[in-house]
Amino acid sequence: MYTNIKANIPSILVDILKSLQEVGIKPILVGGCVRDSLLNIPNKDFDVELFNCNDLNIVQTILEKYGSVKQVGKSFGVMILNVAGYDFDFALAREEKKIGHGHRDFEVTTNPNLSFAQASLRRDFTINSIGYDYFKDEYLDPNRGLEDLKSRTLRHIKDETFVEDPLRVYRAVQFVSRYELTLDEKTFSLCKEMVDDDELKYLPKERVYEEFKKLFLKSRKPSLGFYLLKELGVLKYFPELKALDGCIQDKEYHPEGDVWVHTLMTLDEMAKYKTGDEYRDLYLFYALLCHDLGKPFCTETTKEGRVTSHKHEALGVEPTISFLSRLTDEKKFIEKVVPLVKNHLAPFQLYKAESSLKAVKRLSLKCSIEDLCLVCLADCKGRTIPDKDKCDKAITWVLEQARQMNISKEGLKPIVQGRDLISLGMKPGKEFKEILDYALNLQIDEDLEKEELLKAIKEKFRV
Repeated sequence: MYTNIKANIPSILVDILKSLQEVGIKPILVGGCVRDSLLNIPNKDFDVELFNCNDLNIVQTILEKYGSVKQVGKSFGVMILNVAGYDFDFALAREEKKIGHGHRDFEVTTNPNLSFAQASLRRDFTINSIGYDYFKDEYLDPNRGLEDLKSRTLRHIKDETFVEDPLRVYRAVQFVSRYELTLDEKTFSLCKEMVDDDELKYLPKERVYEEFKKLFLKSRKPSLGFYLLKELGVLKYFPELKALDGCIQDKEYHPEGDVWVHTLMTLDEMAKYKTGDEYRDLYLFYALLCHDLGKPFCTETTKEGRVTSHKHEALGVEPTISFLSRLTDEKKFIEKVVPLVKNHLAPFQLYKAESSLKAVKRLSLKCSIEDLCLVCLADCKGRTIPDKDKCDKAITWVLEQARQMNISKEGLKPIVQGRDLISLGMKPGKEFKEILDYALNLQIDEDLEKEELLKAIKEKFRV
């Protein structure tokens, strides 16, 4: 299962390790780069822990020979070097002690005399505590991380230190999801205790957002992480998601179960369609996570026993904004997600109705049709229906129409702009919007050229 990590170390890092060793520093590769290399997963982030050293100035002098160095606070004893497309983190061997609720409330003590085993105790999970000594070609594994890696088990290292950082609950979730691991029973209990004690409420939203980001972008089955979130009780912090659990659906269209089950299936489908653009993939994942948040507000059972959720797309806007605002302050990101939620049924509806090109043009004004079709496809296939072929047919039809008109990505561009009205002698004012909307509707419905549109404006508004 395991290969020699030495082959996966970039040559420039080997040169740096040698330079550090020459001045008596003992560099040990640690954390994710060791773990991922053992699993044959490519990695461009490398963490190096420095032993037999307590002077950052020496380290900085060496690293500056290779590129620009960023120091992350003297108290943490960490330096970052970005070079040749790699991110190298160098940290003095240290111990940490929790002194408050905040994520920065740690007392950090660097100690050049620490053994690797002692330094590893501050880490979260055994699989992240494996070290590698390049010069001895030797793994350092004081916490049996190699054994847990082989058995696909996620296990914490030390009770007392593990519970000091509640972010580790989210880290456990994303690691279980990314590497398809089983969470150790004792580790599960400690995570559950932190949730029950409400320790997670002290976490800054940006830290939680980063863990969700890793879960989405690096998992083959993101559903594994969300099922664990539910088991640990974390959904109490996200009432919009919790409301999906137990929200019934019509068995003909959703034989797989409730809205929660369906939503997680759509996430796993989206994992198959990742584009490679991290920002885009992330807002597409969030669009799917949120696409049915409106259903708990409108789900009803008819006299005939059918389950309906009319207008759930529009009703999903408010809870989507509420949910995302707990994770990020980036308004542009939220603005990317909301129209995808609000229109997620549109591609399929247009296909079933054999709609005209006018309808496709109007849809392109609301959001990217390319994005919307990916969301719609994952939504359609994230079910246990027998006739999933119709999902591909519907999406292919809509995309072909939009691509022929060159409006699949950026949408239809209005021909008449405000500056054109000014050139007609009009003064900017409230009526501009009415006139521009009139011109756009003519452009869509009549397929008129610019001169024809301006002529129509002159006639209607007596310019």
